[in-house]
Amino acid sequence: MSSPANTSTGGFPIGLRLTGPFTKLPIKETADWARSNGFGCVDLPATQVNDVSAWQSAGVPVGTVDLFGREWSGMLSADAGKRSATVAQAEQVIRTSAAAGVRILFVVMLAEDVNLPRRETFGYMVESYGALRDSLQRTGLRVAIEGWPGCNAHCCTPESYRAFLKEMNCPNYGINFDPSHLLRMGIDPLRFIREFAPQVVHVHGKDTLIDAERLYDHGTEQAGFLDQPYPWGGWFWRYTIPGRGCAPWTPC
Repeated sequence: MSSPANTSTGGFPIGLRLTGPFTKLPIKETADWARSNGFGCVDLPATQVNDVSAWQSAGVPVGTVDLFGREWSGMLSADAGKRSATVAQAEQVIRTSAAAGVRILFVVMLAEDVNLPRRETFGYMVESYGALRDSLQRTGLRVAIEGWPGCNAHCCTPESYRAFLKEMNCPNYGINFDPSHLLRMGIDPLRFIREFAPQVVHVHGKDTLIDAERLYDHGTEQAGFLDQPYPWGGWFWRYTIPGRGCAPWTPC
């Protein structure tokens, strides 16, 4: 697996997303572990954007760098000053990442105030990310937008991806294809990939198990009376490793 995995659309390296305890270990130690376990690249948090060359020297290329640490929602803030400051921070990450040879930046479109109308936060998102267009085109970097559907996030359904990409009208804005999030929302991942394949620049290998019995017994609207949702999931679904859920990986 350390060499690119063969798929119907080409060969792609399988990477490790650096989170949790891995972020606190020495780079060489984690890189050695990654290589020995078949990982061909690493996705880094924004706090490690200055470590790209160290990872490359350790023999593990960098796949993506997060555009933000905890500041994701600043791009969708109702405060114009905060949006401007967050855009400036993003510009710096773009410059640093481009200089280090990074090709893809990773984002999630989180709303700062989940109670604001989506039409309003959509406008803030278009304004803020549109301000990065020139920098992205100049550096050649692409943005991979993950569709995690929390915090009243945008760009997690076909409708919202479609609307945002139309507004940007620029190939530097792309999609992180993660079928696990689509499945928990009841969205067909195969239909999604057929529509958005040209915009997909990054993939997360994560699956979702749908508990058909719980779904039958309690439906989607009144499941909250159950004592506990699934760990790493909801009332009738939970995230799993690929192959343990409902994602149709072979056609994908």
